[in-house]
Amino acid sequence: MTQFPNLPAVLSDALTAKGYTALTPVQEAVSAPELAGRDLLVSAQTGSGKTVAFGLAIAGELLEGGTVSAFLGVPRALIIAPTRELAQQVSRELQWLYGPAGAVIAGAVGGMDARNERRALERGCHIVVGTPGRICDHIRRGALDLDALSAVVLDEADEMLDLGFREDLEFILEAAPESRRTLMFSATVSPEIARLAKTYQREAERVSTMAAREQHADIDYRALLVDRSDRENAIVNVLRFHEAERAIVFCSTRAAVTHLTGKLLNRGFSVVALSGELTQDERSRALQMMRDGRARVCIATDVAARGIDLPGLELVVHADLPQNREGMLHRSGRTGRAGKKGISALIVPLNFRAKAERLLREAQINATWEAAPTPEEIMARDAERILAEPNLVEPATAEEFDGIERLLAAFEPKQLAAAVLRNFRAARTAPEDLVPVTAEGPKPRERAEFGNARWFRLTMGHDQFVDPKWLLPMLCRTGDLTRRDIGMIRVYEDHTFVQIHSDAGARFEGALAPSMMMEGKCKVEPLAAAPEGMDRPSPKPARWSKDDRGPKKPHRKGPRTEGEGYAPRKYERAEGDAPAKPYRKYERSEGEAPAKPARKYERAEGDAPAKPYRKYEGDAAAPKGRKAAPWAREGGHGAAAKDGKPKAKFGKPAAKFSGKPGGKPTGKPGPKKRPS
Repeated sequence: MTQFPNLPAVLSDALTAKGYTALTPVQEAVSAPELAGRDLLVSAQTGSGKTVAFGLAIAGELLEGGTVSAFLGVPRALIIAPTRELAQQVSRELQWLYGPAGAVIAGAVGGMDARNERRALERGCHIVVGTPGRICDHIRRGALDLDALSAVVLDEADEMLDLGFREDLEFILEAAPESRRTLMFSATVSPEIARLAKTYQREAERVSTMAAREQHADIDYRALLVDRSDRENAIVNVLRFHEAERAIVFCSTRAAVTHLTGKLLNRGFSVVALSGELTQDERSRALQMMRDGRARVCIATDVAARGIDLPGLELVVHADLPQNREGMLHRSGRTGRAGKKGISALIVPLNFRAKAERLLREAQINATWEAAPTPEEIMARDAERILAEPNLVEPATAEEFDGIERLLAAFEPKQLAAAVLRNFRAARTAPEDLVPVTAEGPKPRERAEFGNARWFRLTMGHDQFVDPKWLLPMLCRTGDLTRRDIGMIRVYEDHTFVQIHSDAGARFEGALAPSMMMEGKCKVEPLAAAPEGMDRPSPKPARWSKDDRGPKKPHRKGPRTEGEGYAPRKYERAEGDAPAKPYRKYERSEGEAPAKPARKYERAEGDAPAKPYRKYEGDAAAPKGRKAAPWAREGGHGAAAKDGKPKAKFGKPAAKFSGKPGGKPTGKPGPKKRPS
């Protein structure tokens, strides 16, 4: 039995039962006897076993005599993780580590049933594992008591600060006893982490096992240069080439995750999605499908880049470039864990090569630059895989002998082998054709069949606005050709060179003979040899000089100066011209026709009487035959009251007035209908 000298026997036995033969560097560092009881600020590479490390570091606060106390009172240790998935993973790791010692672990994870968590906290526990928001909620509600807390662990502390949990962390640390131990674990120690440690830790010991800033030795970094239109096709080919048991593809947005998940599902891959828009149950179910082997590819956003441990993850694909070096390290750190090898493939479109080189340089990663796998390389790898197929390698069992004999009697061995090959290929999606690329850009596709082609010279070029887009159908139409018969087209200022397949050259000349004219406007001349410079692209047409342009039009149509030929605006005419119309009709100068009043109720004295602004402000007699207001009529129906108070239209007092115009409402309802 393997023994670990600096650990209690119960933890040593648990590590041995889990298959540990040696501790990782960070686990050995934090379990050193001289660090017992001290605050720690630990930085280590992703995948170096930090979860087990802080589990070993808090053993002195939890174990007494090799076991935990039987009394389940308030918790002794609190573990804070940035994401729900990481908190659940930490809980599983501590369960097998402290389960033999009798420890009870409770969760406080956002998205889970808070009532069940409160009942678990009321029953008592030794360790609480949760996320910052839910832990704060339990503290405020009085469900989580931190009075007896001996140790607080912040896992992935830098990620919690990046996600905006600073206020929650400060609230939790201030609610905990001052005599507690505070342990901060992170892959990187930023200035924000250093300031937080200085505020809430007491003479913390700095522990770093970053191996002199060297890149992860168990991860093979590859940068795959692709054309920007082939990004998704390259992802398909990478997954097909490696055929990892478990792979994860990182996208930058939720929309990209949804789109790529649908594309890969249509191509026959067993895929699950993992993003922030999913519920906690859906996210947990997706991770469980990956662990069970029911799914082999996980499409995720960066929410899954921190702390998620998928056993046997062999391949990480960066569909979108990470935002910074930390994202690059944490994404890639999902593979190459616990001494196992992994591959981190970075999909780099040509227009993002400079950004990818900067990210790799900042992360101090030496990646291998290469092209994405081609269909030929994938088919060659499939030929090797089928020979190692478990169904072919494993010996036949006694129950299968009868079936084997019947198949051999009914079919030839070659036909049976063909059936095996067909089934093997049918279970896999076909690879994608990619545009060949080089370091400078897309590599032009060479057509070997045009090695002995014939060349022709056309007497039209850029001066006649020749464009290959309309020249190609003209050649096919008048020369009895197809698109496959035409090679390169090089357009110059006053002529054009066209390459025709050797088998179609005679047919082309015969279609144009004897005039050798295309559509009566372009002369065609056969050449004895290929012109010089055909290995270079066509020159661009010359641009017009500024001298060839016409006079520049004025920028605005504002007021012009005299002599430009533009008449001034009608209200700016010079003296002696026809009288200008007034800018506004009620501003005419003295002596002109009388201006109309601005408003008809402001007419001057002596003019026709203005109409009242409101009909109840005029005389009793309405102007121009209009009916007067009912309360302004003299006598008869609707006559005014003797005391000057208005009456209702039908001779009854107005219901909504108290007797005076503008008076307070009485609240009494008026008549509902006209009396007969």
